[in-house]
Amino acid sequence: MNNPVLTAVDVRKTFISGDRRIEVLRGAALSVHAGESVSISGESGSGKSTLLQLLARLDEPDTGSITWGGSAERADYLGMVFQSFYLIPEMDALANVLMAARIRGAVGKAEKARAAELLARVGLAERATHLPAQLSGGERQRVAVARALMNNPKLILADEPTGNLDERTGEGVIELLLNLCRETETALVLVTHNAAHAARCARRLVLHEGVLS
Repeated sequence: MNNPVLTAVDVRKTFISGDRRIEVLRGAALSVHAGESVSISGESGSGKSTLLQLLARLDEPDTGSITWGGSAERADYLGMVFQSFYLIPEMDALANVLMAARIRGAVGKAEKARAAELLARVGLAERATHLPAQLSGGERQRVAVARALMNNPKLILADEPTGNLDERTGEGVIELLLNLCRETETALVLVTHNAAHAARCARRLVLHEGVLS
């Protein structure tokens, strides 16, 4: 098997609240390879989102290591999908997808063509000029999925991507994510409270008392 695209070893994170020390992560470990889908479940407050922030290098662990298997540039290596979509309301669907490319620099014909292709792949070719307010929740999340894939990332981190969607729409978004990741050999780490969605991933992990198992 190829080298992993993501490796986390003995990751620990503690927060201070007044005179209390809250040990959120107590030695979490994870390895994910290209094209692999891994779900992370756990009780509310178990540290799932904290772990995802660390895996995305948006925060640093107190101890332990998190290693990506390639470029250190986040925009080139990583795509993220969030529960709340985080689309720019003044921009249409196509422009929102292109934002991922703008982070890397200039946007030209090739980037615009890729953004249009991705919108077509998520079933929104005819909604490219619509603003987020003109889209349903499921459509907005599909725009967010297209944006996450814009830069051909090696890894996608998805934090409760169906949390604001009804069950049927959420199922469609999970199906879309899994299919696109399989097609592009992109690794997927999915944080979810939904047991059915977690079970659809190739590997299912549970975060309990700060440890993944």
